[in-house]
Amino acid sequence: MSVIFVMLPVAMALAGVALAAFFWAAHRGQFDDLETPAYRVLFDDPPTQKTVEGEREKVGGVSPNGVSES
Repeated sequence: MSVIFVMLPVAMALAGVALAAFFWAAHRGQFDDLETPAYRVLFDDPPTQKTVEGEREKVGGVSPNGVSES
């Protein structure tokens, strides 16, 4: 029975920390846009300079190290 005198304040403190974290995140704008990140995964990333150079080096299906890509 005496364990409840320890666990109840610990549970209340944990709930308070969780509530404070929620209000902090809401104040910082974490929950402003919930739909865009879900759609962002469906779109391709714009090509980077490294990707463009890598594609430019491949000529005739052969990579720069000479291995055929079939």
